[in-house]
Amino acid sequence: MTLSEIAAGIEVTAEQERRGVATVDETGKELLDRLRPHTEQLPCTSEAAATVVETHVGGTSIAESAREAGIAPVTAAKALHRCGVSGVTPLSPMARRIVRDWLDGQLPRSEAVELTGATEAEFALGTYIETHEPAPELVTAVADLGNGTGTEAPLADAVGSVDEFL
Repeated sequence: MTLSEIAAGIEVTAEQERRGVATVDETGKELLDRLRPHTEQLPCTSEAAATVVETHVGGTSIAESAREAGIAPVTAAKALHRCGVSGVTPLSPMARRIVRDWLDGQLPRSEAVELTGATEAEFALGTYIETHEPAPELVTAVADLGNGTGTEAPLADAVGSVDEFL
């Protein structure tokens, strides 16, 4: 059977019916309105967090986003983490393991800081990230803002975690 025989009955149409998953959420509301009820879970005001998330998702660095929001870069990184934005930790996977060992009491703090090779500020932010999970309500609030926030990669469950091999 040749390709022309296989394609004999196929027709090309100019339009295609859109199909997708129907969702019901509050993404029509402004980000600030969605964050306000959950301010107690943020390390800053909901206004500052909204500014940080919106500017960071738009491609601005954490430091510049923090400057626009009028908060410290470390606080901006904490807010992004609580909102489910990945990649804000300054620590490598091995350094994160060392922080977890320190938190479990297996290492003294001075040794943990030395082994990570991090500055005091990086170590403090890494510790915050290891001790505070993203808040589900905040993750949902920022879910529609684009890549890196609130949504995992489609195949994340198939790939696994970097930390699982350490």
